[in-house]
Amino acid sequence: MTTLQQAQPAQARRWNLEAVRAGLRDTSPARYALYLYLASRVLYLVIAAVSMGVVDIVGAHTALAGAHNWEGITLAHSTLGTEMSNWDGKWYLLTSENWYYHHVIREAGSYTTLGFMPLYPMMIWLLAHALGNFGAGLLISMVSGGIATVLIGQLAQEWWGEQAGRRAIAFWCFFPGTIVFSMVYSEGVTLALISGALLLLQRKRWLWAGVCAGFATAVAPAALAAVPMCGIAALMEIHRRGWRDRAARRSLIAPILAPAGAIGFAIFLWRWTGSPLADYTAQRIEWSESTTLLAVPKVAIQFVHQLFISGVGTHGPGGVDLNDALALAGTAFLLWGLKLLWDHRSRVPLTAWVWTLCVSVLALTSAKTPPNPRLLIVSFPIVLVVGAALRGRAYNRALRWALFATVVLSPITYIGMWLRP
Repeated sequence: MTTLQQAQPAQARRWNLEAVRAGLRDTSPARYALYLYLASRVLYLVIAAVSMGVVDIVGAHTALAGAHNWEGITLAHSTLGTEMSNWDGKWYLLTSENWYYHHVIREAGSYTTLGFMPLYPMMIWLLAHALGNFGAGLLISMVSGGIATVLIGQLAQEWWGEQAGRRAIAFWCFFPGTIVFSMVYSEGVTLALISGALLLLQRKRWLWAGVCAGFATAVAPAALAAVPMCGIAALMEIHRRGWRDRAARRSLIAPILAPAGAIGFAIFLWRWTGSPLADYTAQRIEWSESTTLLAVPKVAIQFVHQLFISGVGTHGPGGVDLNDALALAGTAFLLWGLKLLWDHRSRVPLTAWVWTLCVSVLALTSAKTPPNPRLLIVSFPIVLVVGAALRGRAYNRALRWALFATVVLSPITYIGMWLRP
């Protein structure tokens, strides 16, 4: 084969790549976000399929040697269903199937469905009649994740302009925390509703903003940050137009409706279990959740001990808990993102700041779920601003690191119990 013949396929590949890039540049921002989201879902599907194959191959070889696990990973037959419903996924499915326990089991580590909010399991139950529980849960997660991505891309474009917005949404789509959109997790529903509420607040559609926020507070506890988010929007409107303005007073509809989901769930729990705080009590006792200002320092101390005292960790090789390592890396990313967000504060509305700070405080003070990729995408302006603020080589380097983290971390989340999403 001549040198010219060898060069022609390479040149054709370059032209094809340029054609794809040009096509993406010419698409609308919404389609751009959707195309990248679909590409990221394909990536996660490939990662899950490869992980499944590796587990089956390793399991077959170790079974011949009489072993049933390897370094804490059970080497049973793996399926896409077991991978994509790993961790909390199985509890969402169990909640949709069996609903809630009638009482709190006052024993740490008992793990019951009372620790989960109701809207996502209810949506699964509605679709399960046609798709089955797992199919319904995954479809809702992926579709709502796509809706959230398009809406968040719209926010990024409005805050930083089209080009920076496109960089932001590309970084977002391949950020490792978005694995939860390819699992039976509720973050897609939460973020679709919250990003929708933010857009509606910016457009002064108070009623619908409150409706979106109200549904969000029935999905996840972190969504209660929507209450002060809507509250600050109403206060700003009243301050700008004056209390006597009837249209300004209508803005109060949003913060009034925002806690409706959580309040409705509390009323249901009061009748179902006898306590409106059964969900909070179950998380605190059964799931060992707690809040402390020393959450991150404790993780740091624990991680240092794990590095030098073998066997302390419970979720990783050599006694090192991978969740602790990721929590510390996530804390550093969170602080960096807050710094970048502050540098671009003139472009980000106060409502988004309130949401971001509330979720960040929840993550930094949570003893059980400190900052990790999943918590970081809930505080989505922090992820977006990295893509928007960086350019050129710095942006390409950050995107490559995000892709690398996604490819490395996702299989561990899918196939074992070392690394929660």
